[in-house]
Amino acid sequence: MDAIAAIAAIDDPVRRALFDLVAAAPHPVSRNAAAEALGIPRGTAAFHLDRLAEANLLTVDYTRLTGRTGPGAGRPAKVYRVAASEIAVSIPDRHYDLMGSLLAGAIEASADTGEPVLDALRETAGAAGRTAGAEAGTLEAVLDAGGYQPVESGDGRVLMNCPFHRLAAAHTEVVCAANHAYLAAAADATGGDPADVVLDLAVDRCCVRILGPASG
Repeated sequence: MDAIAAIAAIDDPVRRALFDLVAAAPHPVSRNAAAEALGIPRGTAAFHLDRLAEANLLTVDYTRLTGRTGPGAGRPAKVYRVAASEIAVSIPDRHYDLMGSLLAGAIEASADTGEPVLDALRETAGAAGRTAGAEAGTLEAVLDAGGYQPVESGDGRVLMNCPFHRLAAAHTEVVCAANHAYLAAAADATGGDPADVVLDLAVDRCCVRILGPASG
């Protein structure tokens, strides 16, 4: 929801112009400079710049633009720069950044040790899953954060959404192996049985099925 709010915040012609101005600037941009560059009132520029900062699209700092210090130097000016964090929204929920990190980590590990890449990927995904499980506390929380959309079905749960849909469609064996290792390790880290996390390939949902009732 924070990401959606950020996208909504920039869905305004003035705010988008201000964001683009700050993004292209080689140094932080003041309210006065932004207003002059776009030909808008300073108050308007200040209002929209602050809204972009509240949405975590810009960061705020204070500096004396005159270069003077000490008494009589005046108050520091509020200046803005583009936030280092990235914001992405996908519907349904996708997490290609996570899979990209797992794949890159596996390639690095394989290059360092000579281990087959697919084996390194399972280990890398497992380590990430254990971390996610330890931080979330329950497997259900991991599934929720990942956008898996678990639904009770028969003797367990099917995951109606694949967070890596396009990659899984193009590279099924590799991506599903990583996904399975990630969720099995997350189950283990949250007190569950990793054997209950099984591969069950399908074209219309996630490749993993979880046996047994939900817990936590």
